[in-house]
Amino acid sequence: MSEAPVLLIKNAQIQQDKSVVLDHINLTMSAGDYYFLIGKTGSGKSSFLKALYGDVPFSKGTAQLKSFNLIKLGERHLASLRRSLGIVFQDFKLLNDRNVYDNLDFVLKATGWKRSTERKKQIESVLEAVSMEQKIKSYPHRLSGGEQQRVAVARALLNDPDLIIADEPTGNLDPETSLEVMHLFEKIHQNGKSLLVATHNHQLIAHFGHPIIECDRQTLTMK
Repeated sequence: MSEAPVLLIKNAQIQQDKSVVLDHINLTMSAGDYYFLIGKTGSGKSSFLKALYGDVPFSKGTAQLKSFNLIKLGERHLASLRRSLGIVFQDFKLLNDRNVYDNLDFVLKATGWKRSTERKKQIESVLEAVSMEQKIKSYPHRLSGGEQQRVAVARALLNDPDLIIADEPTGNLDPETSLEVMHLFEKIHQNGKSLLVATHNHQLIAHFGHPIIECDRQTLTMK
């Protein structure tokens, strides 16, 4: 029996303030898929990503992320959904009053990890995966933009997610650092993770050559 898709969307719609943002959305992602998501500002890219992690509702059709029905997602399932995802933002979203270890420990505590020894082992593991183990006691303001984004990627890996969503992860980084972060995503992908990366950077898209989904004319289209 073939494995169920990580993400299955059929004829779905997203509305905000009673206006249709995206319609006739069809997308299937299997384990290990890696897609780039592109589209002009205002095309619905961010709304689509927000719908995947429950910030914006799908209003009709089918939208299934592993065992989660995104059409009928209740508040009580929202935390579980987000534990099954890794989310990387453009602006890092690290807690500036906590060091790297405590930033990651905060997430593990919030997602149900009770034993401090197990949390410590997991934190050390994900920091090693992004080559940031030497910065475990550093505060975000002491880190470069690229280092902060590596910590954000480590945070996304904490709960061994089914899908990693990245929304313009290189938007605040210089070209060299952007390339380093994208190589990190390649490494994660090679370890079997599914990724959906929204980006405006066409040089990076051309360099890495993964399939492209475009937000345009109120729908998603495979390029």
